[in-house]
Amino acid sequence: MSFPDIRSLVPHSGAMVLLDRVIAADDETLCAEVTIGPDTLFLNEHGVGTWVGVEYMAQAIAAHAGYIANLRGDSVKVGFLLGARRYECSRSSFALGNVLHVHVKRMLQSENGLGAFECHINVVNEANEVSAATATITVFQPENVNDFLQGL
Repeated sequence: MSFPDIRSLVPHSGAMVLLDRVIAADDETLCAEVTIGPDTLFLNEHGVGTWVGVEYMAQAIAAHAGYIANLRGDSVKVGFLLGARRYECSRSSFALGNVLHVHVKRMLQSENGLGAFECHINVVNEANEVSAATATITVFQPENVNDFLQGL
């Protein structure tokens, strides 16, 4: 199955779009892929610090929201990362050349825009995927972001 360009599903632009593409999605889940290459944002001599994994997860959640909006004929909306619980990682960095699969699964979505997702990042090898990071990510997507921000 073919999916829209990741850049059309997230409210990010330019170099801040950290994911490469969507490889699977449905009403409750999404899997995005990112390859750590020489031009990858946050790359240093050790690779990409695994702290960036939280942002990979958050962008996969944003892509899921964009995918659902796209199915409904709606526009992509801005959302907010509220927090990450139990972020656990089995390595200190994602190495140059690593291919990552970022999996997100919606566990809770309330009518007021609050949501919680179980997330994990796997490093893809020739034969399998090896778990690298897990977390529960909490997000908020207001109906109208401008009204919400003006109300703060």
